[in-house]
Amino acid sequence: MSQWVALLIAMVAVCAVVVSVVVLRQRRITEDDDPSETPDVIEYMVMMIGVVYAIVLGLAIAGVWEGRGAAQADVLAEAQALHEVKARVQVYPPQVRDKVRADVDAYAAFVTDHEWRYLRNHGELSPRGTVLLDRVRADVTQFDPRSDLAAQAYQPVVDEVAAADQARASRGQSAGATMPGMVWFGLIVGALVTVGLIFTLQIRRSPRELLLAGLFSALIAFLLFLIWDLDAPFGTGLGVSADVFRQLVLTS
Repeated sequence: MSQWVALLIAMVAVCAVVVSVVVLRQRRITEDDDPSETPDVIEYMVMMIGVVYAIVLGLAIAGVWEGRGAAQADVLAEAQALHEVKARVQVYPPQVRDKVRADVDAYAAFVTDHEWRYLRNHGELSPRGTVLLDRVRADVTQFDPRSDLAAQAYQPVVDEVAAADQARASRGQSAGATMPGMVWFGLIVGALVTVGLIFTLQIRRSPRELLLAGLFSALIAFLLFLIWDLDAPFGTGLGVSADVFRQLVLTS
């Protein structure tokens, strides 16, 4: 089951629960009940709690979106550095140049085909990827340039490998969830309180009121799902993909 199917089921379930509670509650209300008797202070409290929770949701979404953007920037920086390594070793002797490019391609292929899945499942970098990148570093640093062009390209190539290693380390730090458990507790409790306050307003069973109650509950469910999905930058939903490695490294 994909995440989007799970989201759809969750939203429909939330709508069904809210509408069912409203309908069942309406049956228990006597005919002489007057919905206009709802105290103004309750309406004010419902409004204030809704506004506060909306602000909290907005801050949470902004935080996880910023984390996803940082992870995407790290992936782009790593792929770009490896691309520069393959381009700058053009002036190296053919044997050294081909070995460096082959090891870079082997590392990039492993990242796209295996490490991304490892990153998603374990929340950390794979040891095999570290070994492959160290092999690229050894190819570059152990080369003894003999020509002027090779000597001029040596230090920039070393710097690009170091940049790729740094971006890889940052990518590993971005792999795990960024939202603390206490924040999730507040978001879920806040959602229950906010949805529960709907029933204090004495909603009737008119189609318009039931539709609004259901849509409001579904919206909160969708926003919580969005935060959960973005909290995993390398997840399967809106996570950062490894396509940039294929575009910049493996096809160059």
